Amino acid sequence: MSFRKRNAVISSAIPSHSALPKIENKPIPGIRPSPLDGRATTSTGTASLDSLLAGHAGLPIGTSLLIGEHGTTDFAGVLLRYYAAEGMVQGHQVHVLGSHQAWRHELPGLSTDDKKSSSKSETPSNDKMKIAWRYESLASGGAPRDRDAIQRQNSSATGTVFCHSFDLTKRLTPIDVKGQIGFHPSMSMASLASPSQNTSSPFKEFIKHVAHKLANSPPSWIHRVIVPGLLSPTGYASSSARPEEVLQFLHALRALLRQYPAILTIIITLPLSLYPRSTGLTRWIELLSDGVMELIPLQSSAVHAPPPSSKSDAKSDEQTQGLLKIHSLPIFHDKGGASSEMNAAHGDLSFSLSRSKGLVIKPFYLPPVGEDEEEKKKKSESGKGSMEF
Repeated sequence: MSFRKRNAVISSAIPSHSALPKIENKPIPGIRPSPLDGRATTSTGTASLDSLLAGHAGLPIGTSLLIGEHGTTDFAGVLLRYYAAEGMVQGHQVHVLGSHQAWRHELPGLSTDDKKSSSKSETPSNDKMKIAWRYESLASGGAPRDRDAIQRQNSSATGTVFCHSFDLTKRLTPIDVKGQIGFHPSMSMASLASPSQNTSSPFKEFIKHVAHKLANSPPSWIHRVIVPGLLSPTGYASSSARPEEVLQFLHALRALLRQYPAILTIIITLPLSLYPRSTGLTRWIELLSDGVMELIPLQSSAVHAPPPSSKSDAKSDEQTQGLLKIHSLPIFHDKGGASSEMNAAHGDLSFSLSRSKGLVIKPFYLPPVGEDEEEKKKKSESGKGSMEF
């Protein structure tokens, strides 16, 4: 009978885990985990919109967002341009339905502040305190840090920028472009020349093209689908407005999102003046979307000025130009909810469009009673004094 010591190590031919080579997953540009549940999210190009998306600090991959707009303004189109520009800068694949090639030259360019911050992120400073993150504010006398500074620190730590800042007065240069963009017509010329001839639907052709690109692309390529002005008469034929055509198209897009939940996001805009929310077709379109938002532009006479406590000097850029209503968000569990910082769950929201900040979403408020009258009196008195000779 043989005996063996208890502390003897039994040799095995199977190699240990330490001997196996470690596979490092490189981070995908423009993708970061959600602070709620860790799912992958991407930026819409608008920082204030990212903070509203159910607390995920971005649009979760594999979801869609529907933005309806009243009137003849194009604030939703500005959001789409920022969304496309962010994808082009991050190196994503952008697919646009219903726009022409000139739409590429309307994308906003990177602002100078964003370029300076990216250059600074390459050379990290040595002034950062090497202690826990919650005590870093003590270096500035206990004052809370700016949110933009926090985002810049996070981007410098990872080496990439999640949400860039764009300037509407500039255009996206080829030097900053890393991704690809493709345009697909929403109205076939054959159907315009001979309406009686049976031609394939532009919706089906677009679905086939996107499905082919998704099937043949590597898993590290992120795709963005943009549908501007769905069912608008300027971009779609009358046959495309039939419910069987539109709903099949949206069902196909939803199927692609569920088939490729790690590489695809979709944003659609809808003119609510032509297709109100009270109609059955619009309600079905909203049900087939993961998130639904509504833009209500204000008239020029009803534009509200910022409060007097505002620290910004450019008050014309802070004027409220419309209201924002959130009807549904891509919420996945009980933790999902609107950001408390933006007060989206319990308060009204407004938006304003500026040259450097883009579309800024903020809580809506009314000026105090009597404040406007005092300002008018001061202006009238100053005007009378200037007329004296």
